[in-house]
Amino acid sequence: MLVFPQLQVLDAVGPLEVFARANQVWRERDERAADPYELLLVASNAGPVATSTGFALVAPLALADVRGALDTLVVAGGNGVFAAGRDRALMRFLARHAARARRVASVCTGAFLLAEAGLLDGLRVTTHWSACDLLQRRYPKLRVDPDPIFVREGRIWTSAGVTAGMDLALALVEDDLGRDVALAVARRLVLYLKRPGGQTQFSAQLALQSADRDALRDLQAWMAEHPEADLSVEALARRAAMSPRNFARVFTRQVGRTPARYVEELRVEAARRRLEESDDGVDAIAAQTGFGSAETLRRAFHRVLHVNPTAYRSRFRRVA
Repeated sequence: MLVFPQLQVLDAVGPLEVFARANQVWRERDERAADPYELLLVASNAGPVATSTGFALVAPLALADVRGALDTLVVAGGNGVFAAGRDRALMRFLARHAARARRVASVCTGAFLLAEAGLLDGLRVTTHWSACDLLQRRYPKLRVDPDPIFVREGRIWTSAGVTAGMDLALALVEDDLGRDVALAVARRLVLYLKRPGGQTQFSAQLALQSADRDALRDLQAWMAEHPEADLSVEALARRAAMSPRNFARVFTRQVGRTPARYVEELRVEAARRRLEESDDGVDAIAAQTGFGSAETLRRAFHRVLHVNPTAYRSRFRRVA
């Protein structure tokens, strides 16, 4: 894990905790097994590295201490990324070791350092949604996608902001050690869901946090648990003890989406999880998630994800 002054601390410690827990799960399954991961925190100079949170991480290794090829090189992000991009020694280290590593990954705005090193030219990449426009302007050879949680292009992985680095790390663990280990790690860390890379940074679940009224947040939580229920404006208004017209106006203002659009996104997310985690057919999933018919589900998938359900399942589902 490559760090620099004024990094965002969770960009580093979140993924590292995932790998550390993977070691723990692996040893519990075979006491004689060696840890699959050796974790190295590297900075320009060994010692304390100031973070944007106000405290320091201690990097035991300086750039010059790293010998030989690395298996995986992960670059953190944070406010200090632009100053780090002007650190010639750090950029030489990144270019040299990235060329020899089996895979290279960035968390959040760490993508700016990979781009500065010329590692992302021509690739589809992502970063924190708030930095996507700037990344595209600075590096026009990139294809910046503001939507996904993380993107894999061959041996290069880039992730969205902050906690998305843990989703990326879980995907790396799954790639190395299998789905069962990755899910066990997610459970140990009490993560709500091991999100696939294609899940949007602006998911309906995140919109649960946007409503100011407790009654609306409670209603949104109920909707997420019952995608198959009647989620028409009239039915939702009755549950909220409001008139349909007032409910639609208040909901749109509080959540930033019309009820109809929110319900469609919510159901697409529910269907997406079932496509990833079950063997059910599209017809059954359409019924389970409130779409009614497979054709309605397909149209919604095209509107929201620009892909059909079968193609989505073949792309994102991983077999244990």
